Amino acid sequence: MSAWLSAFDQVIQQADVLSLHCPLTDKTQHLINQDVLAKMPEHALLINTGRGGLVDERALLHALKSGQIGGAGLDVLSQEPAPDAHPLVAASLPNLIITPHVAWGADEAVHRLTQQLMENIDGFFSGAPQHTLIDDLD
Repeated sequence: MSAWLSAFDQVIQQADVLSLHCPLTDKTQHLINQDVLAKMPEHALLINTGRGGLVDERALLHALKSGQIGGAGLDVLSQEPAPDAHPLVAASLPNLIITPHVAWGADEAVHRLTQQLMENIDGFFSGAPQHTLIDDLD
Protein backbone atom coordinates (compact mmCIF):
# COMPACT_ATOMS: atom_id res chain seq x y z
CA MET A 1 0.00 0.00 0.00
CA SER A 2 1.40 3.39 -0.93
CA ALA A 3 2.13 6.02 1.71
CA TRP A 4 -0.47 8.29 0.10
CA LEU A 5 -3.20 5.68 0.42
CA SER A 6 -2.26 4.98 4.02
CA ALA A 7 -2.45 8.71 4.83
CA PHE A 8 -5.80 8.97 3.00
CA ASP A 9 -7.18 6.07 5.07
CA GLN A 10 -6.07 7.83 8.25
CA VAL A 11 -7.76 11.06 7.18
CA ILE A 12 -11.09 9.48 6.26
CA GLN A 13 -11.22 7.52 9.50
CA GLN A 14 -10.59 10.60 11.66
CA ALA A 15 -12.00 13.60 9.79
CA ASP A 16 -15.10 15.36 11.02
CA VAL A 17 -15.36 17.09 7.64
CA LEU A 18 -13.92 15.85 4.35
CA SER A 19 -13.88 18.58 1.70
CA LEU A 20 -12.99 17.68 -1.88
CA HIS A 21 -11.22 20.22 -4.10
CA CYS A 22 -9.47 17.98 -6.62
CA PRO A 23 -9.72 17.42 -10.34
CA LEU A 24 -11.57 14.48 -11.85
CA THR A 25 -9.08 12.04 -13.38
CA ASP A 26 -9.02 8.31 -13.97
CA LYS A 27 -7.43 7.96 -10.52
CA THR A 28 -9.94 10.18 -8.71
CA GLN A 29 -13.12 8.86 -10.37
CA HIS A 30 -15.31 7.67 -7.46
CA LEU A 31 -12.55 8.52 -4.99
CA ILE A 32 -15.35 8.59 -2.45
CA ASN A 33 -17.04 5.21 -2.79
CA GLN A 34 -18.80 2.64 -0.62
CA ASP A 35 -15.55 1.48 1.00
CA VAL A 36 -14.41 5.02 1.83
CA LEU A 37 -17.83 6.04 3.17
CA ALA A 38 -17.87 2.96 5.40
CA LYS A 39 -14.58 4.05 7.00
CA MET A 40 -15.77 7.58 7.78
CA PRO A 41 -17.11 8.42 11.25
CA GLU A 42 -20.91 8.39 11.55
CA HIS A 43 -20.94 12.12 12.33
CA ALA A 44 -18.66 13.05 9.41
CA LEU A 45 -19.69 15.52 6.73
CA LEU A 46 -18.66 15.24 3.08
CA ILE A 47 -18.29 18.46 1.07
CA ASN A 48 -17.70 18.30 -2.68
CA THR A 49 -16.95 21.48 -4.60
CA GLY A 50 -14.60 19.70 -7.02
CA ARG A 51 -16.24 17.51 -9.63
CA GLY A 52 -19.33 15.31 -9.46
CA GLY A 53 -17.52 12.18 -10.57
CA LEU A 54 -15.31 12.24 -7.48
CA VAL A 55 -18.21 10.74 -5.53
CA ASP A 56 -20.05 7.50 -6.20
CA GLU A 57 -23.50 9.04 -5.86
CA ARG A 58 -25.35 5.74 -5.31
CA ALA A 59 -22.99 4.87 -2.46
CA LEU A 60 -23.42 8.36 -1.00
CA LEU A 61 -27.21 8.11 -1.18
CA HIS A 62 -27.09 4.82 0.71
CA ALA A 63 -24.67 6.25 3.30
CA LEU A 64 -26.90 9.27 3.89
CA LYS A 65 -30.14 7.28 4.13
CA SER A 66 -28.63 4.69 6.47
CA GLY A 67 -26.90 7.21 8.74
CA GLN A 68 -23.51 5.83 7.81
CA ILE A 69 -22.27 9.44 7.63
CA GLY A 70 -23.73 12.57 9.15
CA GLY A 71 -24.37 14.56 6.00
CA ALA A 72 -23.16 15.96 2.72
CA GLY A 73 -22.96 19.30 0.97
CA LEU A 74 -22.56 19.08 -2.79
CA ASP A 75 -21.92 21.92 -5.19
CA VAL A 76 -21.47 19.49 -8.08
CA LEU A 77 -23.15 16.34 -9.30
CA SER A 78 -22.18 13.87 -12.00
CA GLN A 79 -24.90 15.27 -14.26
CA GLU A 80 -25.35 19.02 -14.55
CA PRO A 81 -27.74 20.53 -14.58
CA ALA A 82 -29.20 17.75 -12.49
CA PRO A 83 -32.68 16.63 -13.50
CA ASP A 84 -35.40 16.55 -10.84
CA ALA A 85 -35.30 12.75 -11.10
CA HIS A 86 -31.60 12.59 -10.13
CA PRO A 87 -31.49 10.16 -7.17
CA LEU A 88 -29.81 12.65 -4.81
CA VAL A 89 -32.08 15.52 -5.83
CA ALA A 90 -35.23 13.41 -5.63
CA ALA A 91 -34.28 11.95 -2.23
CA SER A 92 -34.99 15.23 -0.38
CA LEU A 93 -32.87 14.25 2.61
CA PRO A 94 -32.48 16.50 5.68
CA ASN A 95 -28.75 15.67 5.86
CA LEU A 96 -28.02 16.68 2.25
CA ILE A 97 -27.57 20.13 0.74
CA ILE A 98 -27.09 20.54 -3.01
CA THR A 99 -26.20 23.90 -4.53
CA PRO A 100 -26.19 24.67 -8.28
CA HIS A 101 -22.41 24.60 -8.90
CA VAL A 102 -21.78 28.12 -7.66
CA ALA A 103 -19.03 27.63 -5.06
CA TRP A 104 -16.49 29.22 -7.40
CA GLY A 105 -18.57 32.39 -7.71
CA ALA A 106 -17.67 34.08 -4.42
CA ASP A 107 -15.70 37.32 -4.82
CA GLU A 108 -12.69 35.76 -3.08
CA ALA A 109 -12.75 32.71 -5.35
CA VAL A 110 -12.99 34.80 -8.54
CA HIS A 111 -10.09 36.96 -7.33
CA ARG A 112 -8.01 33.83 -6.56
CA LEU A 113 -8.81 32.31 -9.97
CA THR A 114 -7.80 35.54 -11.70
CA GLN A 115 -4.53 35.66 -9.74
CA GLN A 116 -3.75 32.03 -10.62
CA LEU A 117 -4.49 32.69 -14.29
CA MET A 118 -2.08 35.64 -14.34
CA GLU A 119 0.57 33.57 -12.51
CA ASN A 120 0.09 30.71 -15.00
CA ILE A 121 0.54 33.06 -17.98
CA ASP A 122 3.61 34.71 -16.45
CA GLY A 123 5.03 31.28 -15.55
CA PHE A 124 4.49 29.95 -19.06
CA PHE A 125 6.37 32.83 -20.67
CA SER A 126 9.19 32.73 -18.11
CA GLY A 127 9.60 28.94 -18.39
CA ALA A 128 8.53 28.36 -14.77
CA PRO A 129 5.03 26.84 -14.87
CA GLN A 130 2.76 27.59 -11.91
CA HIS A 131 -0.22 25.71 -10.45
CA THR A 132 0.50 22.48 -12.28
CA LEU A 133 -1.39 19.26 -11.65
CA ILE A 134 0.49 16.83 -9.42
CA ASP A 135 -0.45 13.28 -10.34
CA ASP A 136 1.26 11.13 -7.73
CA LEU A 137 -1.62 9.08 -6.39
CA ASP A 138 0.25 5.80 -6.87
